[in-house]
Amino acid sequence: MIDIPEAFAHETVSREGEPGRAWIAALPGLADELLQRWSCTPDGPIMHGNVGVVLPVRHRDRPPAVVKISFPHPGNVFEPDAFATWNGRGAVHLFERDDERYAMLLERTSHDTLADVTEFDKAVGILGQLSRRLAVHAPAGLPRLSDVVADWADEIRTTAAELGDPLPRHTLDVATETLRELGPRQPETLVHGDLHDANVLMSEREPWLAIDPKGYVGDPAYDTITVIRSYRFAPLLFAPDPAADIRRGLDLYCEAAEIDRDRARRWAQVRAVKAALWGRRHGDPQWLIQATDQLTEVLA
Repeated sequence: MIDIPEAFAHETVSREGEPGRAWIAALPGLADELLQRWSCTPDGPIMHGNVGVVLPVRHRDRPPAVVKISFPHPGNVFEPDAFATWNGRGAVHLFERDDERYAMLLERTSHDTLADVTEFDKAVGILGQLSRRLAVHAPAGLPRLSDVVADWADEIRTTAAELGDPLPRHTLDVATETLRELGPRQPETLVHGDLHDANVLMSEREPWLAIDPKGYVGDPAYDTITVIRSYRFAPLLFAPDPAADIRRGLDLYCEAAEIDRDRARRWAQVRAVKAALWGRRHGDPQWLIQATDQLTEVLA
């Protein structure tokens, strides 16, 4: 029976309360059940992220794989659907799935992530190229970004007022106008939803493969914020000319992703505004709030 990492168990219980405690207690038995059903044997120490565990395994008829089990959460529901749609194109292969238990048997990759690539232009280009490859026609039944963002304009105004209007009025006006113009009319394209350095892993089958998709349907430009609100862009916001530096990085990404630059800028600005307000409410460090505030202005 597997041992659940203590830090992961503590974090899960602290975040989820009694449902998290019950899930952690059942997790070793669930993992053993899945290993038996999928004819796998453990092949390395268990790993974890914020909401799930990943166990390296061997299977007699398949390449090296991992069993991933996530805490039941709405954000994890459509992950296997995205993997099934891509079928290994720019993302890890899905071998088996158990949707009721939020579990998957997935292709194993290297532990190295895109965060290990220190060359700015190269890394941003890789993210853009991967975004382009993942932008395929979406199957039916996945959540629409048009529905996800339908209430954002009112939410932004309400949250800003509750927090004492910490952002300039112009910044909010730009964001709400974008939501009115771009929110309702979006393409039927599968969108990763959380594309950033840590969710891109080095692989032998393809140079880089995506993990942890949200499985939204809409505008690929929606993912731009997770690219530019990252550690590699952060120093640019405190450079002598942050606007020029951010614009250059945005140009690099949009060219590689083959997405409209203005749409990318506008979606990123909306999501930066959301992040700036969320960060104040949930205790983001001051430097991150300051950097995100700067980003809302640069992108506006």
